[in-house]
Amino acid sequence: MLGASEFRRQYGVCQAYVAGSMYKGISSSDLVVGMARAGMMGFLGTGGMRLDRIEQEILSIQQRLGPGQAYGVNLLANMDQPEQEFSIVELCLRMAVPNIEASAFMRVHDSLVWYRFKGAYAGPDGAPRARRRVLAKISQPEVAELFLSPPPESALRRLVAQGRLSASEADIASRMPVASDICVEADSGGHTDRGVLLVLLPAMLRLRDRIGGERRYAQPVNVGAAGGIGAPEAAAAAFLMGADFIVTGSINQCTVEAGTSSRVKDLLQTVEIGDTGFAPAGDMFELGARVQVVRRGLLFPPRANELYELYRRHASLDELEPKVRQSIEEKYFRRSFDEVWRETREYYARCNPQRLAEIEQSPKARMAAIFRWYFIHSTRLALRGSEEQKADYQIQCGPAMGAFNAWVKGSRYENWRCRHVDEIGMLLLRGAEEYIDKALHRATHAVAG
Repeated sequence: MLGASEFRRQYGVCQAYVAGSMYKGISSSDLVVGMARAGMMGFLGTGGMRLDRIEQEILSIQQRLGPGQAYGVNLLANMDQPEQEFSIVELCLRMAVPNIEASAFMRVHDSLVWYRFKGAYAGPDGAPRARRRVLAKISQPEVAELFLSPPPESALRRLVAQGRLSASEADIASRMPVASDICVEADSGGHTDRGVLLVLLPAMLRLRDRIGGERRYAQPVNVGAAGGIGAPEAAAAAFLMGADFIVTGSINQCTVEAGTSSRVKDLLQTVEIGDTGFAPAGDMFELGARVQVVRRGLLFPPRANELYELYRRHASLDELEPKVRQSIEEKYFRRSFDEVWRETREYYARCNPQRLAEIEQSPKARMAAIFRWYFIHSTRLALRGSEEQKADYQIQCGPAMGAFNAWVKGSRYENWRCRHVDEIGMLLLRGAEEYIDKALHRATHAVAG
């Protein structure tokens, strides 16, 4: 029984193993249900989903699960439209979703505080209790410290003034950490700070122990590990370093339950450890943030990097050389900039008119909006499995996928059609347990010798 028994007890799971969220429903309701039925937990990937679809997916999960079976929903930080965070939290509260996975948060947002502490109360022993859990994925110690601490007083005052929290709930919140659990995210697929788990995890565990000791929390915060876990040795290393639980991502994208196309899965099952690279992040394009993606046989990474370099060097589309513009329109976009702008403008007019007004006043912002369209388009191509533009697939993935493929080569799991998310989870855990047993056996014999 690897990991922390307290983690298993708190979530009502049999294994300290979590399938993390992947955007656009790649972490599908099928994936979440499969994990829950096997005594583990998965998070629905809501990033990029419309609110009505999120509601449908949550309802599908709830209808297929029994009482006490664990599941959760992802909440992706949205700096441009914070009201979307509140809309998802309001939905989760209304539908009694018990767990949220918080992704890409660099600070504590009011939406998370509202979700975590709505309904907070004092137990029979007077200890503060929360009815819901927040698992925060974090890659920087300074951010971890914010989530290991109680919410900012200013956030609690705002939420009380808005009627979202009562004074009593705010008082309880002031004595509890924002996160019930944190996941130390090392070099992973998608958004990544390229952190090293061997460095990050021990530092985060010490930070958790220090803050927990100073604050005298009634319950310790569980600390998990993610990033690069695709083989038993990696899972074993995380547990041996003290991880209370582990989270996998990339390897789950290549399973029967994953909500992406068969063509993407066909490609993913051939990926080797060195077949990933880095490209600009479409949702943080202007900031130069990066995501880790598959590069094997794909043109998306070099094309995406070229678009960012053009944006960085030029003030508007008018500054592009005619040959460069023609190449982008004909090869990358397969439509004109004007056509892309019409589609983009319609989206902003419908969803964010204020941002549209800002973009229309800045030629450089308009260029960024048109270039960002390619990142949305490339994701859609992959999810649909478009044969015509296969080279432009954007597949966010880390090297764990290559490690898993190498491990199962020659077995039935070499074919993704035999990979079920709960089965590969148990396969990893059993392999990690066997590895640890052998390591302890070798160590015992070495000492005896």
